[in-house]
Amino acid sequence: MYGQPYWDESAYYQFTLQQIEQQVEDPTEELHQMCLQAVDKVVRDDYWLQKFKIPEPFWQSIADAWRDKTPSLYSRLDLVFHKDKPVKLLENNADTPTSLYESGFWQWLWLEDMVNAGKISKAADQYNSLQEKLIAQLKTIQNWYKAETIHFACCKDTDEDRGTVQYLQDCASASDINNKFVFIEDIGLADTGYFTDLEDNAIALMFKLYPWEFMMQEEFGTAIIESPTQWIEPMWKAVLSNKALLPLLWRMFPNHPNLLPAWFEEDLAKADENKLVKKPLFSREGANISVIENGNVRHTVDGPYGKEGYIYQAWYPLPQFGDNHTLIGSWLVDDKPAGISIREDTQPITQDLSRYLPHIIL
Repeated sequence: MYGQPYWDESAYYQFTLQQIEQQVEDPTEELHQMCLQAVDKVVRDDYWLQKFKIPEPFWQSIADAWRDKTPSLYSRLDLVFHKDKPVKLLENNADTPTSLYESGFWQWLWLEDMVNAGKISKAADQYNSLQEKLIAQLKTIQNWYKAETIHFACCKDTDEDRGTVQYLQDCASASDINNKFVFIEDIGLADTGYFTDLEDNAIALMFKLYPWEFMMQEEFGTAIIESPTQWIEPMWKAVLSNKALLPLLWRMFPNHPNLLPAWFEEDLAKADENKLVKKPLFSREGANISVIENGNVRHTVDGPYGKEGYIYQAWYPLPQFGDNHTLIGSWLVDDKPAGISIREDTQPITQDLSRYLPHIIL
């Protein structure tokens, strides 16, 4: 992408089944349930909704969506995996995670090709049930809302987002769901309260690869509150994708083996770590993240985030293979673990164009 390698077949990562089941799958499910407990705490308390910098007009809608058990589609937990150590949660990408297409389809196709070419043992497997789970959950969500059509949307001039949305449309088609696409910039608002596509069709149900915190700030954002249009992901995902989740989890589950110590800015005096990672509440793809050691900035990434405030998390290095820092993305669909993606970068902070490598279980 943009002249740089992204999909990388020059190497692959190999795991044992025990490593996948005990060090990735089980902790992923437990961490996800802990995160859902945190959502339940936040939506019931104005104090926490304020801490998460969620605009007050949306508080009731978020609480309603959570109370009604509005179904979600997918999430990705970013994990640090060191052999023979508990994995550590870096963050929860619960609203608009990408690299879905590569994970669900391309790395499985790669495995089939490599086995057929005799380059990998026929006994090799892959931790990957992502595509079949997405197909099934899209149908479940359609039935839950009783919607004839699901619209899909992302912003213009975003190649990776467009590819992700097209892949999800393919999954919807595989589940016999009628689906349409519209760019975020082209969505209209009718006098009926429905949002509409370019053909003035009412949008009953939409998957949007566009963050809730952006939508809440848009000119017509508050129209969402009364609109009959329903959304994938549901509005309670605005809590789950917020970096304020990290210090809240540390308060709720102190010293949990899969969590890193984390603090809000006002609690930073309690931190006894000399190396910290500073993260904006709404940062994505590694933007505006800084590594601070003994008060000095050692590494930083530019970006548009930060005015909403920051949290601080204890530094925990990614494993290195040669010059590459390696991060695992652990996927969930319908609250169940569904596979992993692996990203590499020569920098210690993984970003949107960090290279993607496949994996096997052997």
